[in-house]
Amino acid sequence: MSDEILLSTFERLRARLLSMAGYLLHDDEEAQDVLQDAFCRLWTHYRGVDSSDEAEALSVTTVKNLSISGLRRHQREDSLHASVTEADDVSDSAGETRTREEQFRTVELLIKKHLTPLQENILHRRELHGEGIADIAADLNMSETAVRMHLSRARRTIRQLYQQTQKT
Repeated sequence: MSDEILLSTFERLRARLLSMAGYLLHDDEEAQDVLQDAFCRLWTHYRGVDSSDEAEALSVTTVKNLSISGLRRHQREDSLHASVTEADDVSDSAGETRTREEQFRTVELLIKKHLTPLQENILHRRELHGEGIADIAADLNMSETAVRMHLSRARRTIRQLYQQTQKT
């Protein structure tokens, strides 16, 4: 596929793609970022596309998937913020004056005691270092699905154990 087909197809769809991303994300600036990211991704992989119909399908799918990823990222951040706020509320209502450092130390101990070395590695790389799932999977010679599964199980285990320690 030539550069012109990709450029013309993306330009023709730009308003529609921006509208779709804005609708999904409820944030115009983030929608613009998604469009730019989508174009960069398409630009590096456009050689396997033979027609404008195929370029259109890839563009729509890429923007939709990046928007959904952005939503998931925001939900994770909101969930993490809510759980930290909830933990603060629980400790305040119980009259405990545990500091954040103590809470983090508790979580670190739970991680070291109850997670497998693989889960601990994945959790640290994702949460502390901000590495992407694809990078972690490639480094560990695993599928992305397996990495997500280990990460989910690790988070769930730590969340449950932490909640149990707060009740006692």
